[in-house]
Amino acid sequence: MVLPEFAVVFCTAPAGEAEALARALVDARLAACVNVVDVHSCFRWKGTVENEAERLLVAKTQHRLLEPLIERIRELHSYETPEIIALPIVGGYAPYLDWVREETA
Repeated sequence: MVLPEFAVVFCTAPAGEAEALARALVDARLAACVNVVDVHSCFRWKGTVENEAERLLVAKTQHRLLEPLIERIRELHSYETPEIIALPIVGGYAPYLDWVREETA
């Protein structure tokens, strides 16, 4: 199976650390861009349903960088089990994808 060249990675984080996480990923060239969006999450954790205000990081990167990106998030993230989900980018505006490639070279 041929993997797409690009991926988008979703990661939720507390408001107090989301911007620093985004900056660290871009500074390390693990992501070309990280959007930080306010979200409200409802989830089950250790048998209890939780409701939390969080920030959603939406990172655009190259598929080949997923493992180091995940490792960097795990190093910096305060959650025991942070949400880190990658989805393939199967198409898009070519000049933007060229820019993602350049910024994560």
